[in-house]
Amino acid sequence: MAIPETSSPRQATFDEAAKRRVRVLLPLPLAGPYDYLAAENLHLRPGDFVEAPLGKRSVIGVVWDDAEDRQTPELTRERLRDVESRLDTPPLATPIRRFVDWVASYTLTPPGAVLRMTMSVSAALEPPRPIFACRATPAAPDPGASGDRKLTAARRRVLRALEGGPPRLPAELAREAGVGGAVVRGMLDLGWLELVGTKRAPPPTPDGGRVGPTLSADQRRAADSLVDALASGFAVTLLDGVTGAGKTEVYFEAIAAAVRAGKQALILLPEIALSAQWLKRFAERFGAAPAEWHSELPTSARRNTWRAVAAGEARVLVGARSALFLPFPELGLIVVDEEHESAFKQEDGVVYHARDMAVVRARLTGIPIVLVSATPSLETTVNVDQGRYRALHLPDRHGVASLPQIEAIDLRRTPPPRRAWLAPPLRDALGAALEAGEQAMLFLNRRGYAPLTLCRACGHRLQCPSCTAWLVEHRLAGRLQCHHCGYASSLPRECPACGAEERFAACGPGVERVAEEATALFPAARIEIITSDTIGGPATASAFVERMEAREIDLLIGTQIVAKGHHFPALTLVGVVDADLGLAGGDLRAGERTYQLLHQVAGRAGRAERPGRALLQTHMPEHPVMQALVSGDRARFLATETAARRRGGWPPFGRLVAIVVSGADEAEVDRIARRLGKSRPHGGDLQVLGPAPAPLAILRGRHRRRLLLKAARDVQVQPIVRDWLAGVDPPSSVRLQVDIDPYSFV
Repeated sequence: MAIPETSSPRQATFDEAAKRRVRVLLPLPLAGPYDYLAAENLHLRPGDFVEAPLGKRSVIGVVWDDAEDRQTPELTRERLRDVESRLDTPPLATPIRRFVDWVASYTLTPPGAVLRMTMSVSAALEPPRPIFACRATPAAPDPGASGDRKLTAARRRVLRALEGGPPRLPAELAREAGVGGAVVRGMLDLGWLELVGTKRAPPPTPDGGRVGPTLSADQRRAADSLVDALASGFAVTLLDGVTGAGKTEVYFEAIAAAVRAGKQALILLPEIALSAQWLKRFAERFGAAPAEWHSELPTSARRNTWRAVAAGEARVLVGARSALFLPFPELGLIVVDEEHESAFKQEDGVVYHARDMAVVRARLTGIPIVLVSATPSLETTVNVDQGRYRALHLPDRHGVASLPQIEAIDLRRTPPPRRAWLAPPLRDALGAALEAGEQAMLFLNRRGYAPLTLCRACGHRLQCPSCTAWLVEHRLAGRLQCHHCGYASSLPRECPACGAEERFAACGPGVERVAEEATALFPAARIEIITSDTIGGPATASAFVERMEAREIDLLIGTQIVAKGHHFPALTLVGVVDADLGLAGGDLRAGERTYQLLHQVAGRAGRAERPGRALLQTHMPEHPVMQALVSGDRARFLATETAARRRGGWPPFGRLVAIVVSGADEAEVDRIARRLGKSRPHGGDLQVLGPAPAPLAILRGRHRRRLLLKAARDVQVQPIVRDWLAGVDPPSSVRLQVDIDPYSFV
């Protein structure tokens, strides 16, 4: 793609004939790289970060490839502008550039928008800022001396912290000495300390030679197989083991081997709340913490981590899905833990599934990837069955622990008391567990106090003003909140429909309401609610884990944030308040997701010496999901689910593409959606459903219409969708979002 003709504000310094043509991809939603001229003294190569003019501003981009074979004939050299400078930043390696191109082509996204994800911290592209550390000067007194009134106890601690060691950053020195920053600044003013320039220390390198825990025979066989795969190039391995089987320790062996081989390793986790215990186990195993990458990190930490990854200094990194786009130059292993998790699907911006794209990145880099789960996705199990992936199985829990006994409580026969949510069998089991000094957990995948608030006088339901969604009462916070756009308000005194006062009723339970009931039943129990509202980041997640491990919590009540990844030896009972919740709505993956979630939450029980028990409250104990959970027959459930998907031609046996038309003007949205419907592609292997209002017909004030293209598995849908959308030119106020392989249908 050629950059439009614009007069350059700079005068050429070098002979124009000595300049060569380069293509630069900018991190903007543009159709492709722009053509520029580069002076020979810049010595540009593909992957270099450069600063280039765009209109009246300068933009940092990446030299994408040599332009000699992609000349734009109608564009003369006189019309090209000059690259301004090359940045002192490690270049993007070829595999990550090919990965950007591949993701852009697959998701029908401008490549610049994908590149922006690899350049997500713009400050990391700037030259490193100078760093100054403190050291003692000859004027500083001996910290053991007496008689100097200026030598306070706090200042003594600072001087002792510096004895025999290297200079320390001011904040680090204050923290180690247990003083405030003002103490260090005062000593600098006295001339007792001085600042000296230093380099930022690279992140600690995990010790790949450190001896890990003793593995069982099954674990050792699986670990050896993963280690052997490191030397074999690209391969996808499913590490399939029951909850508590020790899968993490198995893939730790592969990480250790990668580190010993001088390679970098990337581990993807679906939620940062799962990382607290994982990070602790990693540090114990390798003697150092890994680098981290997630949205809760401050900008300075993300900047340092990006640079450390790009320079090859960060040898192991654990992160959320966006970590997949970091510029690893020596990547040797990718691990996707809890590979079945829908949290790996990015729904906004560039729409992609991190698990699937991780497989692509591994293939383009020529390295192995490990997918880890106790409840693998149907897509992954089908790939194993068809020989595309191989599988390693861990059928038993590690050590003396055994799998929990799972039972269904038929709410039609033993319902809870009126205005309550816990059935008598679950109440009795909770009482017995707490009486025995054990920990218990109640699971309900609903935040807040109640999912719906209505007026008793007229039946009016309080709804979000910007979304087609009910407002959820959060009684502990004293507000009503929309869980889709974040809108919040206090509970009104009068009904906005009929004017009745104090007539609102909370309908249905959320975790706060269950906690209210549990507190009344077990007043002596120490009860804690854990949801995404109460876990604000890694620090609060770690503190929660420490309280559970210290037995400071008797009864844990939470949403899916507590359903997986945690290991609490004293937790013996899990109660699921509404096991049917995920089966409503007719979602394609409703049965699979419900099975995975409930299997994972049940797997929190009995992970040590004491046996575990899981009770599922359900109105449908005969449902295949409940039957599979109670019987432990996962294979039968997967066979049934696979047969149903195959008959209907649904993924993974067919292709889906979702197109959502959205905008503030409903009439304009409907007009564009109808145009798409009329111009729909046709063919024997194609079917287009819609347009129709999306389940969330209004989201954040934008009206939404959905179309769904269904195709046979062997159909290349991207060219079809690209040609289809090219015939529709929506106004700037209307957005078309394309989701290849959709997971969510809201």
